[in-house]
Amino acid sequence: MNAPTRETVTTAFSWPAPDTSHVPYRVYTDPTLYALEQERIFRGPTWNFVALAAELPEPGDFKTTFVGDTPVVVTRGADGALHCWVNRCAHRGALVCRELRGNVGANGTHTCVYHQWAYDAAGMLVGVPFRKGLGGKGGYPADFDLARHGLTQLRVEDYHGVVFASFDAALPPVEQHIGDTAAHYVQRIFNRPLRVLGTTRQYMNANWKVYAENLRDPYHASLLHLFHCTFGLYRSTQEGGVELDPTLRHSVLTAKNKAPEPGRDTYSDDKLRTYDQTYALADPSLLAGRPEFSDGKSAVIQTIFPSLVIQQIANTLAVRQVLPKGVGNFELVWTYFGYADDDAQLSAMRLKQFNLIGPAGLVSMEDGEATELVQRTAEAAQAGASEFVEMEGRGIEPTGSLISEGNIRAFWQVYRQMLGL
Repeated sequence: MNAPTRETVTTAFSWPAPDTSHVPYRVYTDPTLYALEQERIFRGPTWNFVALAAELPEPGDFKTTFVGDTPVVVTRGADGALHCWVNRCAHRGALVCRELRGNVGANGTHTCVYHQWAYDAAGMLVGVPFRKGLGGKGGYPADFDLARHGLTQLRVEDYHGVVFASFDAALPPVEQHIGDTAAHYVQRIFNRPLRVLGTTRQYMNANWKVYAENLRDPYHASLLHLFHCTFGLYRSTQEGGVELDPTLRHSVLTAKNKAPEPGRDTYSDDKLRTYDQTYALADPSLLAGRPEFSDGKSAVIQTIFPSLVIQQIANTLAVRQVLPKGVGNFELVWTYFGYADDDAQLSAMRLKQFNLIGPAGLVSMEDGEATELVQRTAEAAQAGASEFVEMEGRGIEPTGSLISEGNIRAFWQVYRQMLGL
């Protein structure tokens, strides 16, 4: 019996509702859908985050990363231009660059360890050992042309210091692609030169889309995260909401932790475990902060489809890159930053708060556990079982509410359109 093709899988795939208020657990467990995502989303008409320009300040700098599960290298050439190419030797397919980051010199090369084929910063082949053979023996044919054997190059755009790459040659520029709302929030954070402060990596045993839901879900944030809720970093009673671009691909969740908070007594009345006023901080400086943005927003979680998160929580500034690692796993790479003109006190505040928000802190560690709990039951779900996503209705219109799942429904509508489901 022949194995099903991608086309037969998508033809046979039945979404359980005409809208996206119910999501089949199969989307987290089907390897054919996963392969289709790599083709139609990550290698399709999307701009994918690959670096901050501040990570590559000098000619010869490079960084290895991924677009979906395709390994790529981002480089800065001798002329200052940024490049991105697939990290797969054109000869026998070995990984060319094996280090996470480094510098090869302004005119240096990236050389495959297997047969020492050498490539420049743009991924062009510039050297092949024994190309003409030895002693009249061996060598490549006379018509062998270095220019025809470079690495697969992606389009690259540096947008206000955020570096994106795409396999799609016809995709509009980043600002046009993400729209005015997303562009505004990118420019809000990336408004002056940065100073990169560190990187952490978090590996989760869940499908990348479980986390995509989590990021777009304001409903969970004060119900899962005790620290957020108890100490006022984020509560559903705060002023805020969700903003979407017209294509529904990109979203922004915002909140302001200022008084008054109408309805806050509901947390006590409903006996929610994440609101516990018996807790106190042994070191209150953990929450010492400084207002930085004129709009007064204390929490901003921006998602750029498919795999970028731009975060401001109090004084923590970071980008998170979501990297699929198969059907049931993904890696989350956090890059923390401040501004080049930060004073010593503000830099210290950022570093301390990173420990609260990041993988070992009291927020992302809980998100990681929640995504794995979903994945575990999804893998055991019966055919036809689905998530229930109807908080604040079945539509996708953005509202001023922080108790909504409309943003999740928007994500799944985009997903269905891109995969043809």
